[in-house]
Amino acid sequence: MEQSKPKWTHPGGKLRELGAESLTDAELLSILISTGTKGKSAEQIAKEILDKFGSFKGMANQPLEKFLEFKGLGDVKIIRIAAVFEIARRIVNQVVKEYNKA
Repeated sequence: MEQSKPKWTHPGGKLRELGAESLTDAELLSILISTGTKGKSAEQIAKEILDKFGSFKGMANQPLEKFLEFKGLGDVKIIRIAAVFEIARRIVNQVVKEYNKA
């Protein structure tokens, strides 16, 4: 039986087909980064960031200037990443608040 090749060629397609939970941390981050640079894909940039900070948690408390160290990340991409971390913080805070009421 011939194994069919996945239809997706990028993390966004994989997410659409298989669900967000099927993506690695680097794939999720690469969706936010969107585009790479000449010779380096968004996913490669995402892997570099995660290698440096260790995890999303390690990234979360970094000053925005730290992200400028990565070639391929400019203001727009860094602001997008910062916004996602703020959304995550707000979700966690809301869950904690609701849990403490119970």
